[in-house]
Order: sequence, then structure tokens, then C-alpha cells
Amino acid sequence: MTKVLVTGGAGFIGSNLVIELVNKGYQVTVIDDLSMGIKANLTEVWDKITFYEHDVCDHAFMHQILDENFDYIYYLAAVSSVADSVVRPYETHQVNLESVVDTLEYLRVRDLHPKKFLFTSSAAVYGNYPELPKREDSRVQPLTPYAIDKYAAERYTIDYGTLYGLKTVAVRFFNVFGPRQNPNSPYSGVLSIVTKCLLDDEEFTLYGDGSQTRDFIYVKDIVNALIFISEKQESNDVYNIGYGHQTALLDVIRQYERVAGKDLEITFADRRAGDIAESLADVARLTELGFKPQWGLEKGLEEYWEYIKR
Repeated sequence: MTKVLVTGGAGFIGSNLVIELVNKGYQVTVIDDLSMGIKANLTEVWDKITFYEHDVCDHAFMHQILDENFDYIYYLAAVSSVADSVVRPYETHQVNLESVVDTLEYLRVRDLHPKKFLFTSSAAVYGNYPELPKREDSRVQPLTPYAIDKYAAERYTIDYGTLYGLKTVAVRFFNVFGPRQNPNSPYSGVLSIVTKCLLDDEEFTLYGDGSQTRDFIYVKDIVNALIFISEKQESNDVYNIGYGHQTALLDVIRQYERVAGKDLEITFADRRAGDIAESLADVARLTELGFKPQWGLEKGLEEYWEYIKR
């Protein structure tokens, strides 16, 4: 049976990935300290996984787990709050970079060779440079400790492949939405907050005039892309994961209102300092690898709304 390790597997994207891996019949081990993830995200597969509530910064513990010699390792564990990384730069650095490098180094010195080690990064590495779409070889401008650590961990991941023969790959997420994203977090994705406001008939605060664009992608397409990339033998680079389409935030909200069959009460506020005006992924590299998304924005919104109403 295929053995898989998922760090951060109780979080938003991680839990969706774990559920799909279990559905594929894989033997899945999850490590999550529940600082951001929740066990409830894994309820439907709880009796089919091995779960450790533990910190990935505990290197001795991680080494013991890695000795189980997994076929695939998906490294999603992170302090995913950009704001938190600004307040606690060294603590978040230990999770977002040091734990990744320690894992790679242990695989190297122990001569462990998973079929693929996949590290999840972020479009935050691109910063505020105006060039669009963002290509994997575009110039980067990591502006926060979070983005700096993500970019550095990407390079360690790829270079451990180039220098030491590990099979590694990294991905950059754009704006992911879907089930199991926590709308109560102040750092949550905008569409999860919109969803909660629509469901509870609450007022939504829109910063700016709504013309800011994002490359939104449904979490099930993210999960499918992660599995596709990891199981593709020739993948050994950095890949953007988005749809390659930019949509104005206000347009997405109007589209979501049609899906939900109700109007959202919106209060407009001044655009926040540092907010990115436009975001768009160039997905040619992923397309050339052979990946095709199955959902898309509208279908994703429809399923997300059906899920949230249950």
C-alpha cells in the first residue's frame, strides 16, 4: 500500500488533501499541532488515518516518523498568517523554513528516497512587482518574514533535488477557496468570509472599490494538482497553481450572490496599505506537465455553497 505523510494535514488545504488521498486507498499519516488546523476537518476519515498532534519543529520526533520511509511527503505545515510572521518572525521562521530544511537534511543523511517530496509555497513570494501574469521565473519580492521563508524553503527543496538526488518539487498557491477554510480567522481567505456573511446575513466589509483582482482557485483543483504533480515522475521544479484567470473581487461577489440566491450587504472601506491590486498566475508550466483543472470558479462556488449549507 502507498504510504503518505502529510504535515499540516488538519488545516484547510491539508485536510482536503488527506481526504482525497484516503479515498484513493493510500495509507496516510498526518502531523499537525492544531495551532491552526482542527480535528473536525478530518472527521470523515478519522478512523482511516494515523494522526499525531505534534510540532514539526520537534526534530527528534520528525526523524522517528520519517524513518517509516514514506512513498510521498506533502509538506503543508506552516504558520500561514503573514501578519503573525511580522509579529513573531523567528518563531514562524522555525516552522516555515527550519523544519523544512531539517526534514530534507534527514532524508539526505539517512539515504531515504520518497518518490516525491512536495513543498507548498505561496504567490506571496512575488510581492508587489507589477508584471502580470506571474511566471515561476518572474522576479520575486518577498516583503514579509512569511514570504522570505517560503521562498527560501522553495529553493532548499529544489536544490536538495538538484544537489543530492532527492525527488523534490515545490508549488505556489494563488487564492484558494472552498470547504474547511476557517471564516472566523482574521487571516482567512476573502471568499470564506464572504460565505459566512452570506450564510448568516451579516455585513461584509470590502476594502477598496472591489476592482482588485485575484486568481481564485477551488480547493479540489488544488488537491488534484498536488497529487498530479507529486505522482508525475518528471516534475522537479516550481509550479504555480491557479486557473490563469484574474477576476475582480466585486465580480466574484456578484457571481456568488447569484449562486446563493441572496444579496450580500457590503460596506466599502479604504483600501488597506500593502494590499495587492492585481494577481494572476501563469500556469503554462503546469499545463505543459499535463494537468487540467476539473472544477473552475463557478462550479467551485456552487459546490462550496452547497457544502456550507449542510
